[in-house]
Amino acid sequence: MENKRLPITDAAFVETLIPQKFPFVMVDTLKAFSENQIVAGLTVKDTNIFENQAVFQESGLIEHMAQSVALFTGYQFYLKNEPAPTGYIGSIKSVEILELPQKGDEIVTTVNVLQEFMGVTLVDISSAVGDKEIARGQMKTVLAS
Repeated sequence: MENKRLPITDAAFVETLIPQKFPFVMVDTLKAFSENQIVAGLTVKDTNIFENQAVFQESGLIEHMAQSVALFTGYQFYLKNEPAPTGYIGSIKSVEILELPQKGDEIVTTVNVLQEFMGVTLVDISSAVGDKEIARGQMKTVLAS
C-alpha cells in the first residue's frame, strides 16, 4: 500500500483500514492522527443502513463512534505495514446522544486514547456536526487474539 497523506478522503481506502465491510461501514474519512488521538468522519447518506427518514439513528451513531476507534487501530497497523487485527467493543461505559445528525451532515468524531494495554484500549469519544457536539462517550475495545 502506498503511504497516504492526511486527511484521507478516499472512502474505499478508509474501508480497508477497518474490519467492517459495506454496508456496515460507518467511517469514510480520516482527518487527523497522532499517537493518542484520531479524528474520523462520516457523511450521512440516504444509502446508509442506519439512515431513516433523513435522520441518522442512535445505533448508527454509536457504531460510527466504535468504528472511529477501529480506524485508530487500523491506521496504526497500516503505518507499520501490518494487517489490522479484528477488535470488539469490550464495554461502553457511557454514551450520551445530544442530537441526531441529518442526511447530508458530516459527523466529525475525535477519539482520545486514555489507556492502551495488552490489546485493550480505553477511549473518550466526542462527535460533532459543525461546531456542535452531538454525542460523547467512553468505550473500551479489545483486540481479538
